[in-house]
Amino acid sequence: MLLNILIIALSLLLAAYLAFSPRVKASERWRATVTPLASIMGSGFLVVAPLLALTVGNFAIFCMVLLLLLAYAAGGAIRFNIRHFEPLENQRGPAQHLSFVARIVLAGAYFISVTYYLQLLAAFLLKAFGIQDEFWADVVTTLILLIIGSIGMWRGLSELENVETYAVSLNLGMIGGLLSGLAVYNLQLVLGGDWRLPDLNSDINLHDLRVLLGMLIVVQGFETSRYLQDEHPAELRIATMRSAQKISSVIYLLFIALVTVLFQPQMTADVTAITNMVLPVAAVLPLLISVAAIGSQFSAAVADTSGAGGLVADIERHRLPLRYTYLMIMVITILLTWETNVNAIIAYASRAFALFYTLQAVVAFMVARQQAELPGRRKKMAGFAITALFCALVFALGLPSEG
Repeated sequence: MLLNILIIALSLLLAAYLAFSPRVKASERWRATVTPLASIMGSGFLVVAPLLALTVGNFAIFCMVLLLLLAYAAGGAIRFNIRHFEPLENQRGPAQHLSFVARIVLAGAYFISVTYYLQLLAAFLLKAFGIQDEFWADVVTTLILLIIGSIGMWRGLSELENVETYAVSLNLGMIGGLLSGLAVYNLQLVLGGDWRLPDLNSDINLHDLRVLLGMLIVVQGFETSRYLQDEHPAELRIATMRSAQKISSVIYLLFIALVTVLFQPQMTADVTAITNMVLPVAAVLPLLISVAAIGSQFSAAVADTSGAGGLVADIERHRLPLRYTYLMIMVITILLTWETNVNAIIAYASRAFALFYTLQAVVAFMVARQQAELPGRRKKMAGFAITALFCALVFALGLPSEG
């Protein structure tokens, strides 16, 4: 009982501080950090533990390290492009043409991620009412897409985007409460002499590796800094993207290290399994996670719908009224909803963003090659080439979890 109260209090205090503190709200550095941080932590934090448990068992933390290293390398290529390619972006050349293709790919990735976020929202919403039915999940997802698309077409999404600050604060508050609860739970097991790794089959085969590649989406989101140039200067975006990736990496590794003791041999690919997994820690956690999941996924879907609309408008040079752009997004995401399930859409989203990261790494390679005076030029080129190769492997080989 006491632990439940402490978790609720800590979660609400942290969420309230992040949402309402004048010092936090006035900090440009925090605003520039929280956008990529919220994108990285939003949906991935909800699904990563059950998917890793099912796929790689007790090797989860080592595989999490690999995903984070790949994401950090991709982030490095994007940070390089912010500093060295953005000043050249309006010129003509192969790198500029490839960057334009990358923007088209990112728009498509946003279409998929909107579907992913809302399928996840529907799964958690229905789970709260004891319903686990793919048909009704698709119905709920479709209704929300119709609402967001209609508001975008007739009123714009600026009003809905104001929800993001509070949803992000609630999600980060929930994460703080969850980590604290897990730390106490692990400490109790250690002091009682009951701490041990679960008895799981942790053999990793080629199929498991391909499923792991299909989970890149859980650490995706840092690329949002690339397109915040109207809000923040380049050096601030570079520094805060790096900070967001480091902070999220520490949180992910702590979370996986603390939650591994709760893995079960009968784990399934149910993306809402985190609610059942943490029930032994504190009875309040499943409810807390569900509320935060619904809020964070809705705000993430609105943000990516808005981002997709802006990218499409930019690609077609604003010749099409924005309401038709939102109509197109709504139609495509509804079709994706009925043609996929949430586990499949995770892999599709991972592959779409991996293709974007591949193109960004190639652009970075091309720009570095053109700058003969660049310090460490050959080392950077080698790094971008390796990053592009690994991201291309994710795009080519990533699979959904089907356990």
